[in-house]
Amino acid sequence: MKTPTGTSVGVDDPYAHVERCDHLTDDGRCRYAAEYGRHDPEFAAERRADDLRCPAADPEGEWNWADCPHFRARQRSRECVRCGLEEVRMANIEARDTRPLLEEHHLSYRGREGDQQEPSGERAESSEATSREQEPEADMEHEITVYLCRWCHAKVHNSWARVDDDASPDPEAIAAKEERRSREQAETGFETAAERFDPGDTEDSG
Repeated sequence: MKTPTGTSVGVDDPYAHVERCDHLTDDGRCRYAAEYGRHDPEFAAERRADDLRCPAADPEGEWNWADCPHFRARQRSRECVRCGLEEVRMANIEARDTRPLLEEHHLSYRGREGDQQEPSGERAESSEATSREQEPEADMEHEITVYLCRWCHAKVHNSWARVDDDASPDPEAIAAKEERRSREQAETGFETAAERFDPGDTEDSG
């Protein structure tokens, strides 16, 4: 699969990398229909008629993830899905301009290769203008995102690396992570009163 700009996303089937929908509750119900049903009353009514059961999460359900019009899956754990590098967040003011170790990576864009259909009728006339106005995120069929470290992210978009590669963090990635940890420890450390005390301050100047 490719991004709208033609670079690789590193997977053949984005849905194969999904654990669960963001709207799915622990008891298998659809939170979207319960909380945001006003945005799609017909969908919400169908789900409420079935006690809000998610037909894609149910092992005996009639849907796959791709069948749900409001499916969304975003990775929650802050680590690279390819090499396992964990994010080190810097909370101090100086780090606001520091580039994160991890970057959000979209697996799912508008349809799969070969699946997109040409618009017809009135939609065809406005299709080109609409596509220019929309940003990539708004042009997705379903949002499926994971985290990749900067180094893996670059490799994937350069078309030769896969998200599910058995990879280890790059030496540069490890060095960057350790440098941040050292800075974090330095920022949170403090000197005791004895360490701050200067014996010279007590000398009799008279």
